[in-house]
Amino acid sequence: MLQRPRRNRKSAVIRDMIQENHLSAANLIFPLFIIEGQNQKTEVSSMPGIYRHSIDNLLREIESCMKLGLYAFDLFPNIDDSLKDKYATVSYKKDNLYLRAIEVVKKNFPEACIVTDVAMDPYSSDGHDGIVENGIILNDETLVVLGKMALAHAEAGADIIAPSDMMDGRIGYIRQLLDENGFAHVSLMSYTAKYASAFYGPFRDALNSAPKAGDKKTYQMNPANSREALIEAHLDAQEGADFLMVKPGLPYLDIIKLLHDNFDLPIAAYNVSGEYAMLKAAAQNGWLDEERAIMETLMSFRRAGATSILTYHAKEVLEKKWLV
Repeated sequence: MLQRPRRNRKSAVIRDMIQENHLSAANLIFPLFIIEGQNQKTEVSSMPGIYRHSIDNLLREIESCMKLGLYAFDLFPNIDDSLKDKYATVSYKKDNLYLRAIEVVKKNFPEACIVTDVAMDPYSSDGHDGIVENGIILNDETLVVLGKMALAHAEAGADIIAPSDMMDGRIGYIRQLLDENGFAHVSLMSYTAKYASAFYGPFRDALNSAPKAGDKKTYQMNPANSREALIEAHLDAQEGADFLMVKPGLPYLDIIKLLHDNFDLPIAAYNVSGEYAMLKAAAQNGWLDEERAIMETLMSFRRAGATSILTYHAKEVLEKKWLV
């Protein structure tokens, strides 16, 4: 037997020497939830260890992350129901919670990379990512709202704008609007293949953003489909996306690989709230080795081809020195 693959596994030094994929803090983006108030830090009940932060605490959280080598953050707002309406008008209103948070973070930490979420659902009284009329999500009318939101984010200092709504044509619409208003330097990270998934529950709990009626299956993708992701990716690339994202992560490793193999753009994976909650629950019950399970999960995204990983585990793996 000329080949014995086990020879290359016989010691830790050799295993490390031939390791094909590596994970570092530079690959991680930490999602953070924002609430109004002062000195507020409330835990998300379905996501142990994850909190909603008032802006002053958000600054402290980001500073502590940066000391660990984590510099990329994706912000999500928890908006009071009294501010929500059919057209999500507060989403681009001057001095709203979200815009204030972006401005303050960039003022205090200009070296931080701030990713912002563009979608109507946190601000909509309907809880959908688009304008609802007679139970129908209006695509082109929604683009106008998304464009106003994206432009407001760019003006506040966003580094990367991430449209998560899944409306057709929104990348091209937002790219043109940004370019025409002097923001050609602002990147677009498109939620290219965002599936109508069962794994979003804890996130909607964190933001109180679940749909008030119906579901999101007319705009988010069917979990049974993979070739459709190529159509979405082709359109996003043509329209000016700088990153292509797959969401959720673990059930869609094949989609991450598919986009990585077919496009030259960086691929992002969103290790979503339900995936986080499952691992945390299993670890708390002693059913899994938490460190090994989390690191194996994160490495699976790198192996599939993701350059960037949005994950609620980001700070934890650095604090506990699991990433070496």
